[in-house]
Amino acid sequence: MNRLLDRETLSQLLAKREAPCLSLYQPTHRSFPERQQDPIRFKHLVRQLEESLKQQGRAEHAATLLKPFHELLDDSEFWNSNRDGLAVFAAADYFEVFRLQRSVPELAVANDRMHLKPLLRIAQSADRYQILAITLDSIRLFEGNRDGIDEVKLADGVPKTVEEALGRELTEKGQTGFPQGYSRASERGDPMQVESGGAGRQDEIDRDRERFFREVDRAILEHHSRKSRLPLILAALPEHQFHFRKLSHNEFLLPEGIEHDASLLSRDELRDKSWMVMQPRYIKRLEGFLDQYGESHGQGLATDQLDQIGQATVEGRVATLLVEADRQIPGVTNKEEGKAIPANGSAATTPDLLDELTIWTLEQGGEVIAVPTERMPTESGAAAIYRY
Repeated sequence: MNRLLDRETLSQLLAKREAPCLSLYQPTHRSFPERQQDPIRFKHLVRQLEESLKQQGRAEHAATLLKPFHELLDDSEFWNSNRDGLAVFAAADYFEVFRLQRSVPELAVANDRMHLKPLLRIAQSADRYQILAITLDSIRLFEGNRDGIDEVKLADGVPKTVEEALGRELTEKGQTGFPQGYSRASERGDPMQVESGGAGRQDEIDRDRERFFREVDRAILEHHSRKSRLPLILAALPEHQFHFRKLSHNEFLLPEGIEHDASLLSRDELRDKSWMVMQPRYIKRLEGFLDQYGESHGQGLATDQLDQIGQATVEGRVATLLVEADRQIPGVTNKEEGKAIPANGSAATTPDLLDELTIWTLEQGGEVIAVPTERMPTESGAAAIYRY
């Protein structure tokens, strides 16, 4: 239940499922006594889902679909480990829970598709990143955004300590040299220094550190960075920053880092320092999209008209879709015809046009960027940049 959102989980949510699909969003609280209200609010939202199913003439699905929601409600251990938000999705033979690092508005939706737009600012990589916190004694990995960070469980192939990384290759404590007059050979074929008088203690420590950093870099790249494709911030002492970067082959590792032992920093301090690294990159990337929209619009390769975006999306012409993050626009949609027309009223079965356009774009391989209201370049709630 603590899965972090990534491309794989977003793809699973995008998969077409048998209707009805249930989507529940709720802000939650990490600390006592505020979190005592969270299960009460959750129960209220579950009732809204049940009422929506009845309004849609789908009451016969309620018992089966809502059963895992009620089981979650009764799980006291679950409610004692909250983050800042909660997203819960259900359909026939499907139930998934995500703890979120960003608060979300309360929302309970029963519809033909999962309601995903509230997740975009969390799931997209525009402001998300990972932190590799490394000392000679331990390895920890965090993932987050401007609002918060949480520790990521290391994959089985990632060593958690220098002892686990090097095993029998680790220099024995108290070792000052080898009686044979030369250093041990690495099983991985690393070049080793040969000294007739035996390797000194410091030389062995340096070589252990090099082997350790190489192994960590390889494992993090293979098991985490290549899967998440998120920027990686190194949190380590200045001298370790130099040696790790010299050996690293991780193309996602940022040149700027946090020159501290992360174990001595609080979670908030680590988040603040990491966002200082990421913020200029996030602003630059977002401004790049906004500038690209302005230039493309002048060339007839962009639009803010929802009906035109709908048609272009199903034709596969939308490369990038900018959507206003916290806005909903009820409407009438038809994917086969590319129809996306705002509606005056909002019924229980009325879809959110921005959510539908988001799904259509992602299904066609386009990129969707959720833009804060104050930075949105259009009044319509969406802006599309065409491929051609």
